[in-house]
Amino acid sequence: MGDKVQGTLVIIGGAEDKKNKCEILSKVAELAGKRDANLVIMTAATEMPEVVGEEYRRIFTRLGVEKISVMNIASRKEANDESYLKCIEEATGVFFTGGDQLRITSLLGGTKVYQKLHEAYKRGVVIAGTSAGASVMSATMIVEGDSEKAPQKNTLKMAPGMGLIHGVVVDQHFAQRGRLGRLLTAVAQNPYVLGIGIDEDTAIVVGANERFEVYGSQTVTVVDGEQITSTNVFESKPDEFLTLTNVRLHVLAAGAGYDLHNRIPLL
Repeated sequence: MGDKVQGTLVIIGGAEDKKNKCEILSKVAELAGKRDANLVIMTAATEMPEVVGEEYRRIFTRLGVEKISVMNIASRKEANDESYLKCIEEATGVFFTGGDQLRITSLLGGTKVYQKLHEAYKRGVVIAGTSAGASVMSATMIVEGDSEKAPQKNTLKMAPGMGLIHGVVVDQHFAQRGRLGRLLTAVAQNPYVLGIGIDEDTAIVVGANERFEVYGSQTVTVVDGEQITSTNVFESKPDEFLTLTNVRLHVLAAGAGYDLHNRIPLL
């Protein structure tokens, strides 16, 4: 996760409860400081920034956050605007909405806003993201992949993410869209990287100690390929299915956790 990071990540699998208990969004509000929070909603992922931004503003207001800014960055020029930089400097929490993760990286990557987000995270700001906003957290992110097939090389496209968390790749809407095959493919190609599949209405809260805890109504799947003993990923043709042996898999429900550094579940 990097040296001297003090911040917290809340990585949400998408479709989180927005009407009832709102457990996950309430956790974001709590970690950001609740009534003392200064929350920035980042809508870079969505093609409907005004609608989505206002929806989350209403939800977080109802959850007790009094100071909320919606940041609708529509160009890389805007991502260097001084007013946005000041907003992030004053934030206690930043929330990325869903949409398309490539929109986030293409708009923000390498800009002053991107740099300020990393600085904010290092000094202790909460960074949260749902769906596309979850995928983009890692250094390498899944952009596209077939959710209906067994692992194949040509079913997966990956790209650089925001790099807030290293050594993992995150997939969202996991069980609901049958994404185990594509997460296995990602791990087969990068066995040192942990695959983390997060179901809808479920989140992991990652602390500075490189451990996470699961929140929400569904589960989180961790795929560990570090001890893979046999693989044909380097010799198979693009449309051939992969062979993988000795892949470790953990399924964690709410209240369980995981030590990312030592690669062990915490129950």
